Amino acid sequence: MTKLNRLEARTRVIKGAGNLTFLAFCVALGFVVVATAVPQRKKLAELEAKLGLAKQREELVMAERQARMIEHRALREDPAFLEMHARDRLDYYKEGERVLKFSR
Repeated sequence: MTKLNRLEARTRVIKGAGNLTFLAFCVALGFVVVATAVPQRKKLAELEAKLGLAKQREELVMAERQARMIEHRALREDPAFLEMHARDRLDYYKEGERVLKFSR
């Protein structure tokens, strides 16, 4: 009977060691997954920041483009605006006219 008890005790110890080994393996695997995810998370944050800056620049460029298109259309279609723009660029003025210029 004592041999049977010793055999059962060894079996329980081996089974416990197997469970402990499996638990250690799972914990190590979890650490590996987390360790590989951290650099990717940092890279994702950097790329999102770059994307935000690119979108801001795009909005500025689109606003500038819209302003240029409006000015171009006005120069093409509005003779009064064309005259005003040309006179301003060439520093022409009519006799008796007062011109006020503001520096930017």
